Amino acid sequence: MSIPIDKGLDHTFDLLTEGYHFMRNRFDELGSDIFETRLMGKKMICMTGPDAVELMYDASRFQRSGAVPKRIQKSLFGEGGVQTLDGTAHQVRKLMFLSLMTDNAIKRVHELTLEQWRSRTRQWRNGQNIVLFDEAEEVLCKVACLWAGVPLKESEVSQRAYDLGAMIDAFGGVGPRYREGRNARKRTEDWIRSLIEEFRSGAVTGANDALEVIATHRDENGQLLDAQIAAVELISVLRPIVAVARFIVFEALALHEYPQFRERLNGADDNYFEAFAQEVRRYYPFTPFLGAMVRHDFEWKGCQFSKGDTVLVDMYGTNHDPKSWKNPEVFRPERFFEEKVTLYNFVPQGGGDPARGHRCPGEDITVAIMKASLSFLVNELDYTVVEDQDLSIDLVRMPTLPASRMVIKIN
Repeated sequence: MSIPIDKGLDHTFDLLTEGYHFMRNRFDELGSDIFETRLMGKKMICMTGPDAVELMYDASRFQRSGAVPKRIQKSLFGEGGVQTLDGTAHQVRKLMFLSLMTDNAIKRVHELTLEQWRSRTRQWRNGQNIVLFDEAEEVLCKVACLWAGVPLKESEVSQRAYDLGAMIDAFGGVGPRYREGRNARKRTEDWIRSLIEEFRSGAVTGANDALEVIATHRDENGQLLDAQIAAVELISVLRPIVAVARFIVFEALALHEYPQFRERLNGADDNYFEAFAQEVRRYYPFTPFLGAMVRHDFEWKGCQFSKGDTVLVDMYGTNHDPKSWKNPEVFRPERFFEEKVTLYNFVPQGGGDPARGHRCPGEDITVAIMKASLSFLVNELDYTVVEDQDLSIDLVRMPTLPASRMVIKIN
């Protein structure tokens, strides 16, 4: 069976103007869950669904080296980070991150999130309108630095939060938005690289936190990471925590759009809070797609894959796949008690086993932050959603948010 081809010389413009629905539009048009296209002048094979996710996370068939475009490395991921490694080098580096994700560490980030939200609200006045997304990025920047052992002055919070957020926002950006993300990464790498060097010189101390673990980590050859690479990896702890601000806004939006669940959350146990957070991660748009490169020629389901091909899997589409989820376009937290959830059909931050593959190792941290923030919104913050705002979600923009970034009034 040959792979259906998306006709045309190049479809980069279409990706930028169709966003999260770029792949879905072609799956529907071609009547196939796989097709070949060209993006940025390069052949790409696009797929969707749990089987496609499972295939792409097969390390015997796919590699990450060479798969992440330089423009993404220079803004979102950084160059030389764990996302671009394979084999033993990846396993050793990944274990470094996994060592940070202990039960105590997850409990600590939950506590810090509540503490920082409470501290932040002491700055707000009754009747004041605040932009929840902007506030969440700064709250989570402080949480990230406190949790990771990164010194952060109060006067620096706004700029550091902005820079970490700009890297994320640059993912699907072109022109000024992309340049801002690159500039933000350079500023942040300069800051964190200096911190790594200060730690190694003894000028800054750690407490078995991310700063110390990464600054003292030795690679598969027993060598300390280059200070620049160590900076990239420490940023890969800070940046994803700040990225959770998007999920927090979507939590608040879900509470607004589906008020029956706010009532259900009153007095609910931790399991329901987790189900709500997970449904937010499934339902609302976050990661649009992820990619890998074919290691060697092989055939799968009658389709031929050739060494060097780049494969993109539709993560947003997989989270809304009707073959995996009942009524996927309906927001319903209870599905996480009733439906089959696997490492390949629920992929808001990647697929597969995080202990062995390239799936994000920090998903438990993400959920802990979301549950703490959800508890704060439901049980501690008295607010109303400002009526005169645009809460529509533009699925062309990647990554996306409600247009107004969620404005609330403090009561």
